[in-house]
Amino acid sequence: MIYTVTFNPSLDYIVTVNDFRMGVVNRTSREILFPGGKGVNVSMVLKNLGCESTALGFAAGFTGQELTRLLEEKGITADFIHVKNGTSRINVKLRAQKETEINGQGPRIAGEDIQRLYKKLDGLQDGDILVLAGSIPDTMPGSMYMDIMQHLQDKRLNIVVDATKDLLVNVLPYRPFLIKPNNYELGEIFHTIITDKDEVVRYAKALQEKGARNVLVSMAGEGAVLVTEDGKEYRTEAPKGTVVNSVGAGDSMVAGFLYGYLTEGDYEKAFRYGVCTGSASAFSEELATKEEVFALLDKF
Repeated sequence: MIYTVTFNPSLDYIVTVNDFRMGVVNRTSREILFPGGKGVNVSMVLKNLGCESTALGFAAGFTGQELTRLLEEKGITADFIHVKNGTSRINVKLRAQKETEINGQGPRIAGEDIQRLYKKLDGLQDGDILVLAGSIPDTMPGSMYMDIMQHLQDKRLNIVVDATKDLLVNVLPYRPFLIKPNNYELGEIFHTIITDKDEVVRYAKALQEKGARNVLVSMAGEGAVLVTEDGKEYRTEAPKGTVVNSVGAGDSMVAGFLYGYLTEGDYEKAFRYGVCTGSASAFSEELATKEEVFALLDKF
Protein backbone atom coordinates (compact mmCIF):
# COMPACT_ATOMS: atom_id res chain seq x y z
CA MET A 1 0.00 0.00 0.00
CA ILE A 2 1.11 3.56 -0.71
CA TYR A 3 0.61 6.32 1.86
CA THR A 4 1.25 10.00 1.23
CA VAL A 5 1.70 12.62 3.94
CA THR A 6 0.91 16.29 3.35
CA PHE A 7 1.36 18.39 6.47
CA ASN A 8 -0.31 21.51 5.07
CA PRO A 9 -2.75 20.50 2.30
CA SER A 10 -4.81 23.15 0.58
CA LEU A 11 -7.66 24.04 -1.66
CA ASP A 12 -6.03 25.41 -4.81
CA TYR A 13 -8.17 28.13 -6.36
CA ILE A 14 -6.89 28.85 -9.86
CA VAL A 15 -8.34 31.90 -11.56
CA THR A 16 -7.70 33.28 -15.02
CA VAL A 17 -8.03 37.04 -15.57
CA ASN A 18 -7.40 38.04 -19.17
CA ASP A 19 -6.35 41.63 -18.49
CA PHE A 20 -5.48 41.87 -14.79
CA ARG A 21 -5.10 45.42 -13.42
CA MET A 22 -4.14 46.53 -9.92
CA GLY A 23 -6.50 48.72 -7.88
CA VAL A 24 -9.71 47.97 -9.81
CA VAL A 25 -12.34 45.24 -9.88
CA ASN A 26 -11.20 42.35 -12.08
CA ARG A 27 -13.43 39.55 -13.32
CA THR A 28 -12.32 36.02 -13.98
CA SER A 29 -12.69 34.26 -17.30
CA ARG A 30 -12.10 30.82 -15.80
CA GLU A 31 -11.95 29.24 -12.34
CA ILE A 32 -10.74 25.83 -11.13
CA LEU A 33 -10.85 24.51 -7.57
CA PHE A 34 -9.11 21.31 -6.59
CA PRO A 35 -7.20 19.71 -3.69
CA GLY A 36 -3.57 20.74 -3.39
CA GLY A 37 -0.36 19.99 -1.55
CA LYS A 38 2.55 17.87 -2.70
CA GLY A 39 1.54 14.57 -1.13
CA VAL A 40 -2.08 15.13 -2.18
CA ASN A 41 -0.89 15.67 -5.76
CA VAL A 42 0.99 12.37 -5.63
CA SER A 43 -2.17 10.58 -4.47
CA MET A 44 -4.28 12.19 -7.19
CA VAL A 45 -1.87 11.27 -9.98
CA LEU A 46 -1.52 7.72 -8.64
CA LYS A 47 -5.32 7.46 -8.77
CA ASN A 48 -5.33 8.74 -12.35
CA LEU A 49 -2.84 5.99 -13.20
CA GLY A 50 -5.02 3.35 -11.55
CA CYS A 51 -2.97 2.95 -8.38
CA GLU A 52 -4.57 3.22 -4.94
CA SER A 53 -3.11 5.20 -2.05
CA THR A 54 -4.15 6.71 1.26
CA ALA A 55 -3.65 10.44 1.79
CA LEU A 56 -2.57 11.32 5.33
CA GLY A 57 -2.05 14.74 6.85
CA PHE A 58 -3.89 17.47 8.72
CA ALA A 59 -7.10 19.29 7.87
CA ALA A 60 -9.14 21.93 9.69
CA GLY A 61 -12.34 23.90 9.40
CA PHE A 62 -14.76 24.14 6.49
CA THR A 63 -11.93 24.18 3.96
CA GLY A 64 -10.57 20.96 5.44
CA GLN A 65 -14.01 19.37 5.09
CA GLU A 66 -14.21 20.43 1.45
CA LEU A 67 -10.68 19.19 0.79
CA THR A 68 -11.62 15.77 2.17
CA ARG A 69 -14.87 15.73 0.19
CA LEU A 70 -13.14 16.55 -3.09
CA LEU A 71 -10.57 13.81 -2.60
CA GLU A 72 -13.23 11.24 -1.74
CA GLU A 73 -15.21 12.39 -4.77
CA LYS A 74 -12.17 11.43 -6.85
CA GLY A 75 -12.11 8.00 -5.21
CA ILE A 76 -9.05 8.72 -3.04
CA THR A 77 -8.96 7.55 0.57
CA ALA A 78 -8.36 10.67 2.70
CA ASP A 79 -7.48 9.77 6.28
CA PHE A 80 -6.71 13.26 7.54
CA ILE A 81 -6.38 14.25 11.18
CA HIS A 82 -8.86 17.06 11.81
CA VAL A 83 -7.32 19.68 14.06
CA LYS A 84 -9.12 22.28 16.17
CA ASN A 85 -7.25 25.52 15.55
CA GLY A 86 -7.56 27.38 12.27
CA THR A 87 -8.62 26.27 8.80
CA SER A 88 -6.92 24.46 5.98
CA ARG A 89 -5.36 26.99 3.65
CA ILE A 90 -6.63 28.28 0.33
CA ASN A 91 -3.90 28.93 -2.21
CA VAL A 92 -4.85 31.42 -4.91
CA LYS A 93 -3.07 31.06 -8.23
CA LEU A 94 -3.69 33.96 -10.58
CA ARG A 95 -3.12 33.40 -14.28
CA ALA A 96 -2.85 36.70 -16.07
CA GLN A 97 -0.06 38.50 -17.95
CA LYS A 98 2.19 37.06 -15.25
CA GLU A 99 1.42 34.06 -13.05
CA THR A 100 1.07 35.04 -9.38
CA GLU A 101 0.48 32.87 -6.32
CA ILE A 102 -0.82 33.76 -2.86
CA ASN A 103 -0.50 30.85 -0.42
CA GLY A 104 -2.40 30.68 2.86
CA GLN A 105 -0.91 29.82 6.25
CA GLY A 106 -2.94 26.78 7.28
CA PRO A 107 -4.02 25.59 10.74
CA ARG A 108 -2.02 25.41 13.95
CA ILE A 109 -0.79 21.85 14.49
CA ALA A 110 -0.59 20.88 18.17
CA GLY A 111 1.64 18.25 19.75
CA GLU A 112 -1.35 15.98 20.32
CA ASP A 113 -2.13 16.15 16.59
CA ILE A 114 1.38 14.97 15.77
CA GLN A 115 0.97 12.06 18.17
CA ARG A 116 -2.23 11.10 16.37
CA LEU A 117 -0.28 11.02 13.11
CA TYR A 118 2.32 8.72 14.67
CA LYS A 119 -0.45 6.32 15.68
CA LYS A 120 -1.65 6.17 12.08
CA LEU A 121 1.91 5.60 10.83
CA ASP A 122 2.33 2.79 13.34
CA GLY A 123 -0.25 0.89 11.31
CA LEU A 124 1.95 0.70 8.22
CA GLN A 125 3.17 -2.76 7.28
CA ASP A 126 6.51 -4.03 5.98
CA GLY A 127 6.72 -3.40 2.25
CA ASP A 128 4.44 -0.34 2.29
CA ILE A 129 5.52 2.87 0.56
CA LEU A 130 5.40 6.17 2.45
CA VAL A 131 5.72 9.47 0.60
CA LEU A 132 6.75 12.51 2.67
CA ALA A 133 6.38 15.60 0.52
CA GLY A 134 6.40 19.35 0.90
CA SER A 135 7.23 21.94 3.49
CA ILE A 136 6.57 21.85 7.23
CA PRO A 137 4.25 24.46 8.81
CA ASP A 138 5.93 26.85 11.24
CA THR A 139 3.91 25.35 14.09
CA MET A 140 5.62 21.96 13.69
CA PRO A 141 9.20 20.92 14.53
CA GLY A 142 11.65 21.52 11.71
CA SER A 143 12.96 18.00 12.29
CA MET A 144 9.58 16.43 11.51
CA TYR A 145 10.65 14.30 8.53
CA MET A 146 13.69 13.00 10.38
CA ASP A 147 11.58 12.32 13.48
CA ILE A 148 9.11 10.27 11.43
CA MET A 149 11.83 8.21 9.78
CA GLN A 150 13.49 7.61 13.12
CA HIS A 151 10.14 6.54 14.58
CA LEU A 152 9.62 4.08 11.72
CA GLN A 153 13.17 2.80 11.33
CA ASP A 154 12.33 -0.69 12.64
CA LYS A 155 9.74 -1.18 9.89
CA ARG A 156 10.77 -2.33 6.41
CA LEU A 157 9.22 0.56 4.51
CA ASN A 158 10.18 2.20 1.26
CA ILE A 159 10.12 5.90 2.14
CA VAL A 160 10.15 8.61 -0.51
CA VAL A 161 11.14 12.15 0.49
CA ASP A 162 10.45 15.17 -1.71
CA ALA A 163 11.65 18.14 0.31
CA THR A 164 14.35 20.80 0.33
CA LYS A 165 17.47 21.79 2.26
CA ASP A 166 17.74 20.46 5.83
CA LEU A 167 14.38 18.68 5.64
CA LEU A 168 15.94 16.45 3.00
CA VAL A 169 19.53 16.25 4.20
CA ASN A 170 18.55 15.28 7.76
CA VAL A 171 16.72 12.13 6.64
CA LEU A 172 19.61 10.69 4.61
CA PRO A 173 21.14 8.64 7.48
CA TYR A 174 17.83 6.70 7.59
CA ARG A 175 18.34 5.54 3.98
CA PRO A 176 15.22 6.74 2.16
CA PHE A 177 14.23 4.61 -0.83
CA LEU A 178 13.96 7.65 -3.11
CA ILE A 179 14.62 11.37 -2.89
CA LYS A 180 13.62 13.82 -5.62
CA PRO A 181 15.26 17.22 -5.59
CA ASN A 182 15.37 19.34 -8.72
CA ASN A 183 18.73 20.60 -9.95
CA TYR A 184 18.24 23.99 -8.26
CA GLU A 185 17.44 22.34 -4.90
CA LEU A 186 20.37 19.97 -5.34
CA GLY A 187 22.64 22.97 -5.86
CA GLU A 188 21.26 24.65 -2.73
CA ILE A 189 22.32 21.67 -0.63
CA PHE A 190 25.91 21.94 -1.87
CA HIS A 191 25.98 25.76 -2.13
CA THR A 192 26.55 25.77 -5.86
CA ILE A 193 24.71 26.17 -9.16
CA ILE A 194 24.15 22.97 -11.13
CA THR A 195 23.44 23.30 -14.83
CA ASP A 196 24.43 20.06 -16.56
CA LYS A 197 23.76 16.37 -16.11
CA ASP A 198 27.38 15.45 -15.32
CA GLU A 199 27.22 17.73 -12.28
CA VAL A 200 23.82 16.34 -11.33
CA VAL A 201 25.23 12.80 -11.33
CA ARG A 202 28.22 13.84 -9.24
CA TYR A 203 26.15 15.55 -6.55
CA ALA A 204 23.44 12.87 -6.63
CA LYS A 205 26.14 10.31 -5.83
CA ALA A 206 27.27 12.54 -2.96
CA LEU A 207 23.74 12.25 -1.52
CA GLN A 208 23.93 8.49 -1.95
CA GLU A 209 27.13 8.51 0.09
CA LYS A 210 25.14 10.24 2.83
CA GLY A 211 22.50 7.49 2.76
CA ALA A 212 19.99 7.96 -0.08
CA ARG A 213 19.31 4.76 -2.01
CA ASN A 214 17.96 6.25 -5.25
CA VAL A 215 18.20 9.89 -6.33
CA LEU A 216 15.84 11.27 -8.98
CA VAL A 217 16.65 14.80 -10.12
CA SER A 218 14.30 16.81 -12.30
CA MET A 219 15.71 19.56 -14.52
CA ALA A 220 12.53 21.15 -15.93
CA GLY A 221 12.91 21.52 -19.71
CA GLU A 222 16.42 20.03 -19.62
CA GLY A 223 15.16 16.56 -18.69
CA ALA A 224 16.07 14.45 -15.67
CA VAL A 225 18.66 12.14 -14.12
CA LEU A 226 18.30 9.00 -12.01
CA VAL A 227 21.14 7.46 -9.99
CA THR A 228 20.16 4.09 -8.56
CA GLU A 229 21.25 2.01 -5.60
CA ASP A 230 22.62 -0.68 -7.93
CA GLY A 231 25.13 1.77 -9.42
CA LYS A 232 23.28 2.67 -12.63
CA GLU A 233 22.90 6.14 -14.11
CA TYR A 234 20.04 7.14 -16.37
CA ARG A 235 19.74 10.45 -18.21
CA THR A 236 17.09 11.77 -20.53
CA GLU A 237 15.94 14.90 -22.29
CA ALA A 238 12.45 16.19 -21.55
CA PRO A 239 9.58 15.12 -23.81
CA LYS A 240 8.59 17.82 -26.27
CA GLY A 241 5.44 19.82 -25.59
CA THR A 242 4.06 23.18 -24.50
CA VAL A 243 4.23 23.90 -20.79
CA VAL A 244 0.80 25.03 -19.61
CA ASN A 245 1.13 24.64 -15.86
CA SER A 246 4.24 23.68 -13.88
CA VAL A 247 2.36 23.22 -10.56
CA GLY A 248 2.44 19.57 -9.55
CA ALA A 249 4.87 18.43 -12.23
CA GLY A 250 7.47 17.29 -9.70
CA ASP A 251 4.84 15.50 -7.62
CA SER A 252 3.60 13.83 -10.78
CA MET A 253 7.12 12.61 -11.52
CA VAL A 254 7.22 10.93 -8.10
CA ALA A 255 3.82 9.31 -8.70
CA GLY A 256 4.83 8.13 -12.18
CA PHE A 257 8.10 6.69 -10.89
CA LEU A 258 6.31 4.74 -8.15
CA TYR A 259 3.67 3.49 -10.57
CA GLY A 260 6.34 2.39 -13.03
CA TYR A 261 8.42 0.72 -10.35
CA LEU A 262 5.45 -1.18 -8.92
CA THR A 263 4.17 -2.33 -12.30
CA GLU A 264 7.48 -3.02 -14.05
CA GLY A 265 9.90 -3.73 -11.18
CA ASP A 266 12.63 -1.94 -13.10
CA TYR A 267 14.35 1.36 -12.28
CA GLU A 268 14.94 2.38 -15.90
CA LYS A 269 11.30 1.87 -16.83
CA ALA A 270 10.20 3.61 -13.62
CA PHE A 271 12.39 6.54 -14.65
CA ARG A 272 10.66 6.77 -18.04
CA TYR A 273 7.24 6.64 -16.40
CA GLY A 274 8.27 9.36 -13.97
CA VAL A 275 9.59 11.71 -16.65
CA CYS A 276 6.55 11.25 -18.88
CA THR A 277 4.09 11.68 -16.00
CA GLY A 278 5.78 14.87 -14.83
CA SER A 279 5.77 16.23 -18.37
CA ALA A 280 2.14 15.23 -18.96
CA SER A 281 1.11 17.32 -15.95
CA ALA A 282 3.21 20.25 -17.16
CA PHE A 283 1.52 20.07 -20.57
CA SER A 284 -2.00 20.01 -19.07
CA GLU A 285 -4.30 22.42 -17.21
CA GLU A 286 -4.66 19.81 -14.47
CA LEU A 287 -2.70 16.80 -13.24
CA ALA A 288 -1.72 14.09 -15.70
CA THR A 289 -4.22 11.46 -16.78
CA LYS A 290 -3.22 7.92 -17.68
CA GLU A 291 -4.05 8.58 -21.34
CA GLU A 292 -1.80 11.64 -21.44
CA VAL A 293 1.06 9.74 -19.79
CA PHE A 294 0.87 6.78 -22.15
CA ALA A 295 0.62 9.07 -25.18
CA LEU A 296 4.00 10.55 -24.19
CA LEU A 297 5.46 7.11 -23.40
CA ASP A 298 4.57 5.93 -26.90
CA LYS A 299 6.68 8.72 -28.40
CA PHE A 300 9.46 8.79 -25.81
